[in-house]
Amino acid sequence: MAVTVLDDKTALVLIDLQTSTLAAATRPYPTVDVVARAAELADAFRAAGAPVVLVRMATSPDGADAVPGRSEAVRLAGGRARPYDLGPVVEPLAGHDGDVLVTKRNWGAFHGTDLDVQLRRRGVTQIVLGGIATSLGVESTARAAHEHGYHLTFAVDAMTDIDEDAHRHSVSYLFPLIGEPGTTKEILALLAAARA
Repeated sequence: MAVTVLDDKTALVLIDLQTSTLAAATRPYPTVDVVARAAELADAFRAAGAPVVLVRMATSPDGADAVPGRSEAVRLAGGRARPYDLGPVVEPLAGHDGDVLVTKRNWGAFHGTDLDVQLRRRGVTQIVLGGIATSLGVESTARAAHEHGYHLTFAVDAMTDIDEDAHRHSVSYLFPLIGEPGTTKEILALLAAARA
């Protein structure tokens, strides 16, 4: 694993780092460590004048705008999609002027949101991704970002999952096919070198 380059126009996109995710039992990294690394990345991106995008998951209280479709989860819930709101973005990520907040209704952050418009208006060509859960929101967003033509870097220690095998599969198999996995430390070093 090694990140080779960050484009001049790189954005940090953090997925579902919301208050409810802090209570989740995650692997291989505890959520508190993921949030700390994400905050370190966000602070460095802000200092470099690079965009920070915070993506949150929320559906209406009645679940009417939740993703429809037949699934085992929907069947077990009595045949209807449940409302899904993970709460506000966690501290210390929330409340920074200039950050972009995107609210999504499904796993991926592109479909049905203005994420692509927000990035393109800022000239972004590369995305650094982190968040929870690696195999759900992060991977779904990564696949769409790749299809939209963005270069991808994965902060693999600034993401975690509810299942360690699922995390490992995304990081070891899928992410190298569509981008470059690396550590927070490696990404911060590249960001600092680009500013020097």
